[in-house]
Amino acid sequence: MPRVQALQIHAGARARRVLRERGLRAADVRIVPGAAGGPKGLVLNALDRFVFGDWLAAAPQTVHLPGASIGAWRLACACLPDPARELAQMADDYVHQHYEHAPGRPPLPAHVSAVFGAQLRLRFGGREHEVLQHPRRCLHVFASRGRHRLLRRQGRLRTPLGYLGALAANAAGRRALSGWLERVIFSDPRAPLPLALHDYRTHQVPLTAANLCPSILASCSIPFWLDAVHDIPGAPAGAYWDGGITDYHLRLDYGSLLPEDGCAGLVLYPHFQPTLVPGWLDKAWKRRHRADACLDNVVLLSPTPAWIATLPNAKLPDRSDFKAYGDDLAGRVAAWSRAVREGGRLADEFAALAHGGRPIDAQPLP
Repeated sequence: MPRVQALQIHAGARARRVLRERGLRAADVRIVPGAAGGPKGLVLNALDRFVFGDWLAAAPQTVHLPGASIGAWRLACACLPDPARELAQMADDYVHQHYEHAPGRPPLPAHVSAVFGAQLRLRFGGREHEVLQHPRRCLHVFASRGRHRLLRRQGRLRTPLGYLGALAANAAGRRALSGWLERVIFSDPRAPLPLALHDYRTHQVPLTAANLCPSILASCSIPFWLDAVHDIPGAPAGAYWDGGITDYHLRLDYGSLLPEDGCAGLVLYPHFQPTLVPGWLDKAWKRRHRADACLDNVVLLSPTPAWIATLPNAKLPDRSDFKAYGDDLAGRVAAWSRAVREGGRLADEFAALAHGGRPIDAQPLP
């Protein structure tokens, strides 16, 4: 029985023209985003290791790495001197995460924040300068800051009420959500993210050694599962939560990125699905997922449904596995570890395409 194809490629109209004319070249890539999505991102680990440890290693241009939640963690690893090794360690840390909890109860948010924060300091503490001084990669960490008075500080009653208000505002329109939560980008001070950010209320803050770990922790701080991170150094005072709330899949105005001499200005997007959801609260609003001119230069790599069906439980790893496996830590670790290993297929198929130098006929973005 032949093996199913693991990798599918979708692209915007301008990107499809480039791929048909000259294939996919590392020198044509200006941005590599990293989406939120928790354990789903584990299947991209081998692809990340190849892209950052091999394929992009000799590319001469500056590559911008905007990330939210697990995407920010992935891309911070990509800025370290040995990205393949660091990304492999990151996957191992994620797979083996475990939090103490009472029988039948989820772990306390404060405990999860403390354990995860210590993990970030273990991997990045004292190495912040390595992340911030990569010669050709610029990291941009996305977080969500509470603006409405109910969300300016975390509280037992005010936070649930605040997120109910945010949910109602977002139902009226994505811009209405910005009255409750704003996008904060902790951005490499050497080069701002070269995109128009007019789609949503945005505040940009220089990324420094003092706020690297706190900003990544904030970007990963899912409301009610982790505590908010308050008063991050160098940023406006307030409570910061998961960057995926405002920018779940970083559906930004990539079309505003202009080509440069010798570089087509493409956005290479390793993702776990072929659509980009603007914010976490937009998951139910399918019309907000449709591709438009903002994604004209995006090349999106994602696993095929047929390949996903070959993974444990016939699905991508996700947060529901914590509940499904309960106290069976070994069972969850085995399933997630297999998903990471099987993700090697995505890397192999991408390598064959990217190193082939031949035209690529990508599918239109849905």
